[in-house]
Amino acid sequence: MTIAEPRTRLQRAGLSGDQLAGYLRWAAPPAAGLVGLFALWWLGGLVIASNPRLVAFTGFAPAPALAAFGELITSGDAWKAAAPSLSRVLQGLAVAALIGIPVGIAIGLTPLLERAVQLPFQILRMVSPLAWMPVAVLAFPTWNGAIVFLITAASIWPIVFATAAGVKRIDPAWIAVGRTLGGRGFALVQVIVVRAVAPDILTGFRLALGVAWIVLVPAEFLGVTSGLGYAINDARDTLEYDRLAALVLLIGLIGFALDALAAALLDRARWTPTA
Repeated sequence: MTIAEPRTRLQRAGLSGDQLAGYLRWAAPPAAGLVGLFALWWLGGLVIASNPRLVAFTGFAPAPALAAFGELITSGDAWKAAAPSLSRVLQGLAVAALIGIPVGIAIGLTPLLERAVQLPFQILRMVSPLAWMPVAVLAFPTWNGAIVFLITAASIWPIVFATAAGVKRIDPAWIAVGRTLGGRGFALVQVIVVRAVAPDILTGFRLALGVAWIVLVPAEFLGVTSGLGYAINDARDTLEYDRLAALVLLIGLIGFALDALAAALLDRARWTPTA
């Protein structure tokens, strides 16, 4: 094979040498981070295997955990566990958005209201959502409703505060132009305010999604018999630590995918009013 052959293959693939080098420079740091994480996981497995007192936990090592992960995927158990959890997260986020976006807009547009609610909202925001578990169990007739409530309680605050901050950053000239053109009340809010703060709303939604996904698993330790939290508990009770580690990996991958989707939506939501 001559030296020119690899270059010819790159040209046929539509990649120049500079483009390939740029791609490798972009991909190398994340790849190195993943390799480092896997190395730490592998070393942890070696430590567990070398300690007689921890021999029961050897399922946490990469080899058995990845084998169990493959079984989760091929058997369909991964989707059976994830689907109820995704449904609860989406329900909780939907309720949080329906409440949080209007409240955030009202706070951003009304300085007096902001002063009135700032202190109580900040106090409530600092309460762990899981502290509301006893209240949720008493207030809702079903476990599923209690879990959705906990997710809503966790995710509403990033949406409220991000929306309010976005409204306060709107250029007053945009509002003035909208009023000059006849915009009033809800129409003005819909055309100018909502569009202008869409990136801030989605930023808050992205933060809320991360919080909701973290709260989900302990919330599902309640009396439900489905979901990722229940699957984690079940694997622990049956001492299937390889399956438990596989579920942890699944939770991380789904959370990463959800965050990437929210980031993509945020990139598409950039909006600037034009003349």
